Formats: sequence, structure tokens, C-alpha cells
Amino acid sequence: MTSRPAPLIPPRLRAILVRIPMLVRIVRFLRRGPLARDRNLLITLSVSTLVLGALAARVSTEWFSPSLFILVTLVGGLQLRLRSLAVLVSAVAVALAYIAVMLGVRSVGPGLVVTIGFTTVLASLMARTRGKLGVQGLRGDVMLLELRDRLKRQGELPPLPSKEWGSRVVLKQAGGSSFGGDFLVSMRHGNILEVALVDVSGKGVDAGTRALMLSGTFGGLLGSVESFLPACNAYLHRQPEGEGFVTAVHLRLDLSTGAYQITSAGHPPVVKFDAGTGTWQVSAAKGVVLGVVPDLHCEPDSGVLRKGDALMLYTDGLIEQPGRDIDSGLDRLLGEAERLVPSGFHDGARPLVNSMSAGHNDDCALILIWRP
Repeated sequence: MTSRPAPLIPPRLRAILVRIPMLVRIVRFLRRGPLARDRNLLITLSVSTLVLGALAARVSTEWFSPSLFILVTLVGGLQLRLRSLAVLVSAVAVALAYIAVMLGVRSVGPGLVVTIGFTTVLASLMARTRGKLGVQGLRGDVMLLELRDRLKRQGELPPLPSKEWGSRVVLKQAGGSSFGGDFLVSMRHGNILEVALVDVSGKGVDAGTRALMLSGTFGGLLGSVESFLPACNAYLHRQPEGEGFVTAVHLRLDLSTGAYQITSAGHPPVVKFDAGTGTWQVSAAKGVVLGVVPDLHCEPDSGVLRKGDALMLYTDGLIEQPGRDIDSGLDRLLGEAERLVPSGFHDGARPLVNSMSAGHNDDCALILIWRP
């Protein structure tokens, strides 16, 4: 059994208060309707504004400065609906007019009026945006933070046997944003590891909304269907036109034997480090960009990772640069990747991404999986 929380008002005092008809009506009014919180806050802010105006006009503008109306307007923009904010702004205008009548027009300078006007426009934009989202206060920002944290957790590979395998994931979004068009979905069932690296057209926040939608869809398909990329292609082909293109690469790796299979859909080729020869080799996996044709046909590439070997998956943000050919970007990537061998794959992944992305602003992603 769970104990009930103690009442805020003692029973005896509550019995006395409910006998006051006017007080009961006020309480019922404040609690009535789904927008009671908005209405109560509007009443509180409006009354506070009028009282502040009266105190500033009658007592002292030093203790009760009219500039406090700026804070009141900002609070209204963060918490009130657009219609309620209009009422609050009207109360601010009445309070300013009262101060000007009582103390003279000079008491309300043009600088203060312009600042409050600019604050009102800013508060209106915030209230309008929150109204479209259907959230109150800073809940919209909290939702974005939760989505960012989920994307970060999703962008991590499942735990691998530490003595037999190593992995490194580096995601760098354009403009330092928390959202971008490159994302990773992965899962492990038994000794089978499946990884998909996806690149949505566009960059930064502009591509982030589509990436958020597709990450959930592709994450649900991964491991649930036998042909992952064709299933993703069928989903995208059913969507409305004009959504832009999507490239992806899918890796299926057997952790017990090191056998792998790579399928690609318009994605930059995966490269493999062969410890025997000490060179990087380009995968032959090919395929059409997702969502273009109804039936996707992929040419997979397979092989085995032995001791010292590694696989590197990446997005075109690492090799595409304005005015340069993609092949030259790939050659540069392989040349820079030579530095991974002396310093180790784990420590060299981040410097590789920083070196390849220097000089241009684009989403970048890199996945390294190797056998120590």
C-alpha cells in the first residue's frame, strides 16, 4: 500500500475556507479548463505589471524601474500563448502610459520604448513557435536535447569482444550542430554485427529532420529483414517526391570468424587495411542511390578480416571538396589513413577526420573496425 501525500492545507482550515462562496468560485475559475496554467500565469503577470507601474509612478522609479517590464515580457514570451502575450503587452503599455502621465514623458525615454518593442517582437516569435509545436515553456528545447542524446547513444557501436576486436566512431556535423545528415544504426545479435552508415542529402540542421525520421525507420529494419538496403529503398520509394537522395552502406560482420559482407547504395566505397601487404584496398561493392528505382540491385563485396586488418566506413563529407574530383579526395583519404598504422586505429581516427574536413563545412562520419 502507498501512503497518500499530506494535504497542503490542514483539514480544519480547509473546512473554514470552503464556506466562503467567493473564494470557492475564484478557486474553481483558476482550475477550470485545459488552459488554466496559461490563464493563471497571465493574470499573475498582468497584475504584477500594473502594480509595478503604480509603484514606479507613486513611489520611486529607482526601486521599481520600468525596465523590469522587459523581463516580464520575456517571461510571457517563454510561457504564454500568443493571444495571452498580446494581453500582457497591453498591460505593459498601460503601465508605461500611466508612468508617463504621472511623471512626465521624459520618465519613459525612447531607448526604453524601443527596447521593450524589440523584446515584444522577440517574445512574439518565441510564443508563435511554441504554439506551432504545441509545447509550453522550454519543453521544446528539452525535447531537442533528448533527441540529441538519443542520437549520440545511437551513434555508438554495440560492445565488442575487447581482446579480439576494436572499433572507433567519429561523427562531425556541419557548423558544430548536434544534428546533421549523417547517422549510424547498428546492432549485434550473437556473433553477428550489423552496421549501416547513412548519408542524407543536405547538411547540418537542414538535413537533421530527415535524418531523425530515417534513423528510427532504418534502425527498425536493421536485423529484422534479410535484405536491409532493398527494404530501405522500398520504404523511401513509397515516400513523396522531392525528399532528396539518400546513400547508405551496410556491413554484416561475423565476430567469430571475421567474415564480412558489404553492400552499398550510392555510398563512397569502403576501404580495407590489409595487414599482410600494409596497404588500403577499395571495396568493389556498388549500388544505386536509395529511393530512385523501385527495385534496388546491389553488387556486394565480401572477405575476411584477419589479425591486424581493418575496415573503414565513411561519408562523402570526408572526400568531397569544392573544385576537386572525388577520386582525388579518396586518394588523399588513403594517404592520410597511412598515419593510422603507426599511431593505432583508435588514436588516429579523430585526427584523420579533422584533417580531411579542414577547409570546408560539411557533415562527416567515420567508422573503424579492426582486429588487434
